[in-house]
Amino acid sequence: MYQKIKGTDDLYGEQMKYWYWIEKKARELSTIYGYGEIRTPIFEETKLFVRSVGQDTDIVQKEMYTFEDKGGRSITLRPEGTAPVVRAFVENGMIAQGFPQKYFYIGPMFRYERPQSGRQRQFHQFGAEIFGSPSPMADAELIIFADRLLKEMGLIDYEIHVNSLGDTEDREKYKEALKEYYVQYLDVLCDDCKVRYERNTLRLLDCKVDAKYVENAPRITDYLGEESKKHYEELKRLLSSVGIEYVEDPRLVRGLDYYNRTVFEIHHHRLGAMSALAGGGRYDGLIKEIGGKEVPALGFAAGIERLILSLKSENVQVDEISKNIIYVTYLGNKEVRNEAIKLAELLRSEGIPVGLELMERSISAQLKHASRIGARFCVIIGEDELDRDVVVIKNMETGEQVEFEKNFVVNGIKDMIQEMQ
Repeated sequence: MYQKIKGTDDLYGEQMKYWYWIEKKARELSTIYGYGEIRTPIFEETKLFVRSVGQDTDIVQKEMYTFEDKGGRSITLRPEGTAPVVRAFVENGMIAQGFPQKYFYIGPMFRYERPQSGRQRQFHQFGAEIFGSPSPMADAELIIFADRLLKEMGLIDYEIHVNSLGDTEDREKYKEALKEYYVQYLDVLCDDCKVRYERNTLRLLDCKVDAKYVENAPRITDYLGEESKKHYEELKRLLSSVGIEYVEDPRLVRGLDYYNRTVFEIHHHRLGAMSALAGGGRYDGLIKEIGGKEVPALGFAAGIERLILSLKSENVQVDEISKNIIYVTYLGNKEVRNEAIKLAELLRSEGIPVGLELMERSISAQLKHASRIGARFCVIIGEDELDRDVVVIKNMETGEQVEFEKNFVVNGIKDMIQEMQ
């Protein structure tokens, strides 16, 4: 027997209602905020991610699914969504469409890491990107959008963290200050942090093993230049003006090299150590870095699996997936079967979810199956009903049965469904 690969999941049945709920809310709100959908391939040239995410990040060093294809090219399953969207923006000459441009995506990502609650090796994200605006208004709107998205889904028990990474010069000064601080602990740092000290200094602040050293570490907000400071202060003012509550988190650096200035994360209080639901920020240099013109940009992504865990933890009631409200049963000759399949298709053409008996069981077995799958009404057609040009409708909850002339059965069923609601 074949089994799924470690770190992947089969999605089906009752759990699908959460996926439908999240995707529906995300698409609806994206439309309201002016985002158009973009779909990129799930694999790209490896060097796209090395160049954009950063050679020294954990993603590139440890987590990417990289392979050589039959043409000898190095290919990587996308570990995150921003780089492919930026590549599409540059390659397709979308800069000619004017600014701002807003895009959203929904799809699977792949990282080779230890499977854990809310993050498998194949996981799924909703993401949103804005191209063209250097204004803190864009940062504020993006965070407002992310906050509104969670609220639209029914979540309330979360917290927004914001920080500024400043510009390139600001970060270089800060990295030097961090190195000066951490040098005293080099002998006792974990192996990963010893590497980060030399190659990816900001990631020292993210380490769970050496978290005890972070509290007294320098804060990046003390190293911001005037322009970065002004941008950050205006962002906070804008968020406060619309009632967005947030926590300033000077330790927040995010895990990708392309971020500058604004970064933010949203944490859910009930998810324990792996609490980040969404995160993002500015990446003003990324489009130029991968071959385009200098275009300011920003975005965020939310993990769908963690959103589902959050919905369950808060007992949010999501919409049920439309099931077979009607189940068409029949027993008899070919003419009866003809009538059954025609009626099923007629009801479906009216937008009514309909199940049709396909196993040719006895009427009692058909009714049991209809009850098991949650059908509200059963249509019963036999030779007697066919001769009399009628159809029997059974209410599965009350057991009541009524007859309709065949020409009036669709309107009759619609009326019964309406009364039920």
